[in-house]
Amino acid sequence: MTRVTLAQLEPAIALGPLDGRYRKDAAPLVDYLSEAALNRDRIHVEVEWFIHLNEQGVVPGVRALLDDEKQQLRDWAEAFDAETIAQLATFEAVTVHDVKAVEYAIKEALSQIGADDLSELVHFCCTSEDINNLSYALGIKGAVQDVWLPAAAKLIDQLAAMADELAETPMLAHTHGQPATPTTMGKEIAVTLRRLARQHARIAGTEFLGKINGATGTYAAHVVAAPGVDWPAVAKSFVEDKLGLTFNLLTTQIESHDWQAELYADVARFNRIAHNLATDMWTYISMNYFKQIPVEGATGSSTMPHKVNPIRFENAEANLEISCSLLDTLGETLVTSRMQRDLTDSTTQRNIGVAFGHSLLALNNLVKGLVRLDINTAALDADLDHNWEVLAEAIQSVMRAAFLKGVPGMDNPYEKLKELTRGHRVDQAELQSFVAGLGLPDEDAARLAALTPATYIGVAADLARAEVAAWRARA
Repeated sequence: MTRVTLAQLEPAIALGPLDGRYRKDAAPLVDYLSEAALNRDRIHVEVEWFIHLNEQGVVPGVRALLDDEKQQLRDWAEAFDAETIAQLATFEAVTVHDVKAVEYAIKEALSQIGADDLSELVHFCCTSEDINNLSYALGIKGAVQDVWLPAAAKLIDQLAAMADELAETPMLAHTHGQPATPTTMGKEIAVTLRRLARQHARIAGTEFLGKINGATGTYAAHVVAAPGVDWPAVAKSFVEDKLGLTFNLLTTQIESHDWQAELYADVARFNRIAHNLATDMWTYISMNYFKQIPVEGATGSSTMPHKVNPIRFENAEANLEISCSLLDTLGETLVTSRMQRDLTDSTTQRNIGVAFGHSLLALNNLVKGLVRLDINTAALDADLDHNWEVLAEAIQSVMRAAFLKGVPGMDNPYEKLKELTRGHRVDQAELQSFVAGLGLPDEDAARLAALTPATYIGVAADLARAEVAAWRARA
């Protein structure tokens, strides 16, 4: 029997998971970081540059565009659809050049509205990279601000809700994997909330740079074609006022991409903190600190029906690792260009959407995993009650304070507690008996006698709620 060639089936089968299995999660990025979105932004940039130059009157004697002509041209650019994509493909099949295909498509649109007398103002004094860098900046800006940052904020919102709810829920801490000073689950979640919120703010403050200064960044063609024009000022007003980007005055043929590397480093850092969240939640689930709420009809294991696997957190781990690898590569590659230009950035930048896609998928999975968690206070309480020796820190700290006040018999408190607790369990009765025999002032002795692992949490609840309030005030 002849095997079917899957590559020839229609509709086309996706090679990668973001366009296949996980299409729903990654789909919002298609409007910003796909090849089609890049071409739509190229058309937008070219059209706006054409109108800007006409309005600036940089070439004497050129007639002004009519308001109706501007509107028709902008409407055509805004209506970018499958037909436009097919048109560009037809042009590119001849030109073997994607930006040239955009130029020809715009000239054809001008002809259709009766403005072909102005056609040579299209792509005026531009190198392809003038259009590309601005188009990528617009696409990345849109993807970050409209898709990725809201998804990241949704994750932080979920953490804020959990931190608030669990602010006072005591939990045995584990430093180096060993029982340690108790905390609260809410406070520990708030730590991650704060870390992610800080990175979110950095990413929200990203500057998206752009340039439009010719083949080697000198405005040489501009000055020869239209002398007497302040070309850097014309370019700056276009990049900042028309496109909403930050103008980069000094470049080679390419915009240097440093801002991209900075952004990808920040997103990768957010990813890695989120990865830490995923592994911690996975561990808390394995310790029975959280119970997972089963999804109706879902299968945890093909052979063990009792299992509810923490798959959302495991999926997030894997996708965050893939995203970070791509973001690291992007940042490393894009800041280097041989002399005035090489094309390594061209292929590299086509993977920006993939890097953000895996991050977006992971963030969505983290939220889905977190909302299906129930705190298991019985397991938390049992661990606390089984580890009274963690109060050794509290006892020796009170003894230190008493020693400093001149109370006799309070010397070497650490050593005394070490001898009592190191390497073996101490139950409530043994610990309280030890405290009773220390000779502490009555107030101190009473305070320690009332202390339990569950109440030895300091101001953890206050810290958690303060962080939740800070995020909500900002968001």
